[in-house]
Amino acid sequence: MALKITILLVVTIALAGAWWLLQTLGMPGNLSPQALSAWLSSQGATGPLLLMLLMVIAVVVGPIPTLPISATAGLAFGVIGGTAVAAIGALIGAMAAFWIARCLGREMACKRFPDNSLLARDGSQRFLTVMILLTRLIPVFSFALISYAAGVTAIHAWRFALATFIGMLPMTVVFAGLGNTFTLNPVLAVVAGLAILAVMVWLPWSVKRHPQSRLARWLHLHQ
Repeated sequence: MALKITILLVVTIALAGAWWLLQTLGMPGNLSPQALSAWLSSQGATGPLLLMLLMVIAVVVGPIPTLPISATAGLAFGVIGGTAVAAIGALIGAMAAFWIARCLGREMACKRFPDNSLLARDGSQRFLTVMILLTRLIPVFSFALISYAAGVTAIHAWRFALATFIGMLPMTVVFAGLGNTFTLNPVLAVVAGLAILAVMVWLPWSVKRHPQSRLARWLHLHQ
């Protein structure tokens, strides 16, 4: 328990310190991509690091959305540089949230739901990886919520990191490339989100109904 409290305190202090630093450096209250881009450009070589800090805070604490920050990165540092900065910052934030949940919530969740296959140590790592990958592809799912939820499951940290990075990369590139000129169509986003939800519901049902199918064998082949 002492270790968990220490971890929570360290994370809280680090995030508070990061936010204080951003405020001290004069981060604009208007968090539009244009305003943030102008501010980051004025910070010189420290601009990319400050954007990563902002992305980490957005993922771990919120309520700052991550996609506008990706657009900001594109405006400030170009498509390639902006994508790299935004993706690295988002991945660091996702891993921080993942480990917070793992250290503080996994043991409790396992005791509360001892028969849940998503929490079992011998559960399918491939299935969990596919689920994370699907939820990262469409930004209608909360980036922070998925990160925290994944932390209490049995998924290996490296699998979570890989699925997160690959899954978020397409939309990060799109937003960094098009900046604030790109807006996600809400109808298409909802449709895509529902489609992914349908796949997430169908997969476990299909595996349970057809345990000897090729899909079932692949998902459970490597634990």
